Amino acid sequence: MMTYTMDIAGLKRDLPLCRVSDDTYIGAFVIFGDVALTVHCAAELLKRAPAYDYLIAPEAKSIPLLYEMARQSGAEKYFLARKGPKLYMTGVFEVTVRSITTMSLQKLVLDTKDAELMHGKRILILDDVISTGESLHAMEELVTKAGGIIAGRMAILAEGAAAARNDIIYLAKLPLFNADGTVK
Repeated sequence: MMTYTMDIAGLKRDLPLCRVSDDTYIGAFVIFGDVALTVHCAAELLKRAPAYDYLIAPEAKSIPLLYEMARQSGAEKYFLARKGPKLYMTGVFEVTVRSITTMSLQKLVLDTKDAELMHGKRILILDDVISTGESLHAMEELVTKAGGIIAGRMAILAEGAAAARNDIIYLAKLPLFNADGTVK
């Protein structure tokens, strides 16, 4: 299997390259199970974070980062945009998103009780990787629909063209790859 070694704010990791199309591969970045990376990235992002009242992230790969940033900052509450409504939700806001890693339409939902807490508050949007920006856009829609104020957008990695965006804060650039493993 082809891999790409990268430095993420001082920690080196080998990312397996995964096929997205015949001529495009991505570096598979997963923080699940990598406690040292999760703790380190949370601390580094918090150093760069703008002022905010609450954190929010999409389910599921960003959950460890969301939790760790909340824990390190002393936050007592954070929000998770779920992939679907749960029985305990009192009502939901819903948006649709297409992510590069899922290849199908997904929904992101937010509980009405969480939306009430977000209203008028500065919300910092987190994700593990920002690539096409579709998940980020869906998160922005949820926050705005709930009456929250977007304080900023952060990710561990900015992939491909996302690295050229000036409206996100990230720790490292993740290139796209050709089928032979070379950087595009």
